[in-house]
Amino acid sequence: MKKIVCLFPGQGSQYVGMGKLFLDQESKEIIDRANDTLGFDLKNLMFDGPEDELKKTEFTQPAILTHSYLISQKLEKIISNKSLEISCVLGHSVGEYAALVAAGSLSFSDALKAVHQRGKFMQQAVAIGDGAMLAILKVPEESIEKACKEVSTNKSIVMPANINSPGQIVVSGHSDACDRLQNWFKENYDAAHRIVPLKVSAPFHSSLMKPAEENLSAFLKEIEIKENTISYIDNLTATLNPAGTSAEVIKSNLIGQVSGAVQWSKSIESINPTQSLFLEVGPGKTLMGICRSIDRQYKVTPLDTENLEESLLEIL
Repeated sequence: MKKIVCLFPGQGSQYVGMGKLFLDQESKEIIDRANDTLGFDLKNLMFDGPEDELKKTEFTQPAILTHSYLISQKLEKIISNKSLEISCVLGHSVGEYAALVAAGSLSFSDALKAVHQRGKFMQQAVAIGDGAMLAILKVPEESIEKACKEVSTNKSIVMPANINSPGQIVVSGHSDACDRLQNWFKENYDAAHRIVPLKVSAPFHSSLMKPAEENLSAFLKEIEIKENTISYIDNLTATLNPAGTSAEVIKSNLIGQVSGAVQWSKSIESINPTQSLFLEVGPGKTLMGICRSIDRQYKVTPLDTENLEESLLEIL
């Protein structure tokens, strides 16, 4: 049997209607618990939107976490019934919190509180309109790093934020620096490429998020983080943290990834694709596409489907 690796998606995977596929009694109780923990109607936002409200970072992050947890709970039951175990977990950006819930480091309630506050802190760090993010396709990482350095100034910077795959890198920073970066590529880069502005409310995973990082560091002192019981790969260093990694290391990784780049490509490439069964545990199938762009050997099965149990039993 291949090793089971669970991937938890991040911001951008949300959609109006998320969670409606899983409306058994257990799922209803989980969503009700989320509402009680957060003090607002997350269920209504997930099921009915409006989309503009669901896209607000402070709501998006707990919505994605809750959806991922719904699927994770179903997955764990099925795996346990077949006497199997999850070998490793990893999450993309805010998905790392859902991964750590699955790994036994965070309770669902504490993770909900953390990502809700994380979203608030990230939004508050930079005024809306002052920051931007761009997805750059078909350009090597070293060329992007060079361009970012050339267009950045002391007061206006842009930097790599999500290293998703060799051909898909997201940059983040001040809006005017992102504009200069697009112009730099027009004038200096002749090879085929594409730049796509992202519809985001803040420049995530950049040094502009330092105030959010400091606020999150203080907040994480208020919740319990425990040693993990399942290995996990963190975003910040793309390191495999074995079961029993200290709470302080886990906390440090969570704090550092707020302003640090998500090393997703390195994280995935550290796993042997021929010996692993990859499951996307959360809304949509974004990570399936990203992993395929790293290498077509990385075949990911999304679990956001009404035929979840049948699909899983067939795969396992």
